[in-house]
Amino acid sequence: MPTYNKLVRDKIPEIIDQTGKNYEVRILDKVDYIKELKKKAYEELNEIVEAKDRESSLEELADLLEVIHAIAVYHGSTLEEINSIRQEKEEQRGSFSEKVFLIAVED
Repeated sequence: MPTYNKLVRDKIPEIIDQTGKNYEVRILDKVDYIKELKKKAYEELNEIVEAKDRESSLEELADLLEVIHAIAVYHGSTLEEINSIRQEKEEQRGSFSEKVFLIAVED
């Protein structure tokens, strides 16, 4: 039986049940949960980096957004609050839309 040792979406056990395969899961405590969410964020970000086309990129972005949502909920927040903070930062510091690449700053 392959070993995964990673956080998965809530319905994955149900999906595996439908195949008739045996599996093993455990419910994480709060400390392990946030640790695994952060690991999952890196995993999803890497999948975005590796995506080769628009469809794959959007699928992986959606997965990363789900992880961000879960981390927000863990911290008692919402995507709306995060977006509000994002908008404030955009107003103060700009976005990335102009593709500015900083090379150096004088000491």
